[in-house]
Amino acid sequence: MKLNRLERWVVNNPLRSMAQQLEALYFKNKAPLKPNARILEIGCGRGAGARIIRNKFRPRILHMMDLDIHMIRQAHHLFQVRKSKPVTMHVGDAAFLAFKNDCMDAVFEYGILHHVPDWQRAVGEIARIIKPGGWFIFEELYPGLYQNAVTRRLLAHPTQNRFRSPDFRTQLHKSRLLLKDFRENSKIGILGVARKPKKMPSEALGSGRV
Repeated sequence: MKLNRLERWVVNNPLRSMAQQLEALYFKNKAPLKPNARILEIGCGRGAGARIIRNKFRPRILHMMDLDIHMIRQAHHLFQVRKSKPVTMHVGDAAFLAFKNDCMDAVFEYGILHHVPDWQRAVGEIARIIKPGGWFIFEELYPGLYQNAVTRRLLAHPTQNRFRSPDFRTQLHKSRLLLKDFRENSKIGILGVARKPKKMPSEALGSGRV
């Protein structure tokens, strides 16, 4: 589900970038990715989070994906101006990732899954494309924050099939992603890292993509 105008402003303002910088320090400490990793960020927006990922984790290649073509165009402009290391950008749906099994060292998402109607499928897709031993690095929000009396009138989110703490943890487990570390407020959301076991056969995580 695409963000409305107000939420695009919320996620693309300087304060949001400062929060992501702090989160990146936590992620780097808890998910020790080696340099030259292959990384995907889902819901990249205008590229602010991807820029932080590039600077902190030094990937060999950074794939950026968003459902909104206007956001991809903004990200393309940002990364062209900065002449960054190799990146790819495309429009895509987190519930249908166009990548092969076991191809990413890490998948990042900054508050995207709660915008996805079939978020369970999206978690399964993320697990499918992560290499054994790879990382799912995430920040997620619970309905208590975005579906209260004020925010539900201002922000655009699916209203059905929403997740809270137990639901999210259960889906990570079902998708064979082991929660390794997290910081959580049960009324607001969770920040954490999960890892795909090294000996988990890829066929257990779903069919491949092109």
